Amino acid sequence: MPALNSKWRYLFMLLGVQLVVMALLSREGYQKRVTYFIRIFRKTNTSSSAHNQSLSGGSITGGDVYANLSLLAKFHNKGEDMSYCPKKSPLIGGPIHVHFPSGLTLAEVQRKNPLVVRGGRYRPPDCEARHRTAIIIPHRNRETHLKLLLYYLHPFLQRQQLNYGLYIIHQAGSYTFNRAKLMNAGFREAMREEDWDCLFFHDVDLIPEDDRNTYVCDTNPKHAAIAMDKFGYKLPYKMYFGGVSALSPLHYLKMNGFPNNYWGWGGEDDDIGVRVSLGGMYITRPSVKVGRYKMIKHKLDKGNDINPRRFNMLAKTRQTWKQDGMNTVEYEVLSREYLPLYTNITVNIGTEAGLHATPQPPTPHPTAKVIDKLPAKAVVNPPAPANLHVKPKWDRPPEELMSDP
Repeated sequence: MPALNSKWRYLFMLLGVQLVVMALLSREGYQKRVTYFIRIFRKTNTSSSAHNQSLSGGSITGGDVYANLSLLAKFHNKGEDMSYCPKKSPLIGGPIHVHFPSGLTLAEVQRKNPLVVRGGRYRPPDCEARHRTAIIIPHRNRETHLKLLLYYLHPFLQRQQLNYGLYIIHQAGSYTFNRAKLMNAGFREAMREEDWDCLFFHDVDLIPEDDRNTYVCDTNPKHAAIAMDKFGYKLPYKMYFGGVSALSPLHYLKMNGFPNNYWGWGGEDDDIGVRVSLGGMYITRPSVKVGRYKMIKHKLDKGNDINPRRFNMLAKTRQTWKQDGMNTVEYEVLSREYLPLYTNITVNIGTEAGLHATPQPPTPHPTAKVIDKLPAKAVVNPPAPANLHVKPKWDRPPEELMSDP
């Protein structure tokens, strides 16, 4: 009899354990945990399959930004007519793994980009590009960041089969940095060299992380850097227009370019965003998944202190945008250097008091060997090199450009 009671006791205990397990399985939280582990298992298997595929010679979709670009070196343009590149480049791979290699040199970047020619120009070797894009990069004393950007940006743009050129607009002297005024100068100087159909204004410390974020213009001004890592890969606020943005020449004219009076850090991006609206346009953006950028961490630059007047100036943008912009920009080109990976244009943009009659000598560019140099007292629109195609439209006074239909 005691043995029988013991058997029933164990049976009831087993049934109790089963009921507890069934109750746990029926709970939503537990189901989520089980599903989570199942997904991890499936993801691991998928990753293993992709890895095995790459080892067996399968195509690489993402990862190394230089993947597959070595194939382009085999193409040689013998002068015959080429067909247009596909509307979607077959070289685009999606997400890019961004890391910052130590000890990187410009010579190494140049070796990895053999098809980039003097001045930082590139054309696809096997087809006629559908888009012509200029990249304008305001710059001063950021050589380390510049090398890293060039390392990623050249192959990034080549994967998109663009006809492109890189312009570094270098502010001379040690007076407070003025990003927006440098971008005005960069727009004018780039357009004097070639009839670009799109211009990207690019911070030197932002690296794109997905080549599906195409560097071509939309029907309205485009904000490309919608998701930066420093903001948790989210748009900080609706009218934000900073980091990387794109304008066609027509967009630029409609909004009267950029403000010239924001000296120091902050404010100019929001002013530009307001100008887009005042010019009768709106901001377009890629998806958060595609418009991702990694920022190179750094401290606030010397000579680029926070602008204490930025909020007061922003409050007056609606009253000042037509009187301050491309139609009032003053600067002097001190030198123009056509280097293997980019065109470096050093400019004197003066101070808040205006453009000095005798500009300070340009800050030496430590990585650059001067190839072409203009006279010390160059005017705003110096003669362009004979081997570059100049569009006369951009040599006209700004007020005439503003009145064009």
